[in-house]
Amino acid sequence: MKKIVLVMLLLFVVIVYPNETNASKMPCNLTLEPLDKKLKNAKGVGLIYKVQLNPPSFERTNISILAVHLPDPSSFGNYDSYEGFASIPNEISWRFKLYPTPEEDTPTWAGRFDLITAEIRNVKAEVRLSNSKTKKLGPAILRGTLKSCEENK
Repeated sequence: MKKIVLVMLLLFVVIVYPNETNASKMPCNLTLEPLDKKLKNAKGVGLIYKVQLNPPSFERTNISILAVHLPDPSSFGNYDSYEGFASIPNEISWRFKLYPTPEEDTPTWAGRFDLITAEIRNVKAEVRLSNSKTKKLGPAILRGTLKSCEENK
């Protein structure tokens, strides 16, 4: 009888106990590196996590980007700001404004987008040049890739 109880207990633990590989990996982050190696001081980070903005609505995913030591956007041509650009290639992309802080030399650029409902996998995040008047998005200055940031199903 004790063996049957022990076997049942072990089966219960194996079947019902949450598997670590299915555990939430959120929040997660990625490092954004410069595409031009001459910009050795330019770096950025992306933070991805769940937010619930207006309860009782469902949770959404937030992506926030912070970038430091970026050159003045106008040094690359007809650009006056930076934007965050995140995408799941061949599926969907998100674009959001990055705002400068008031430091004297080079500002820190930061911004966020809170309304992502897609499953987060193979996300590419970039800091890109932007012209705020024409809404033209320029080339990427920083880039990072996140292979997985799955949440519990």
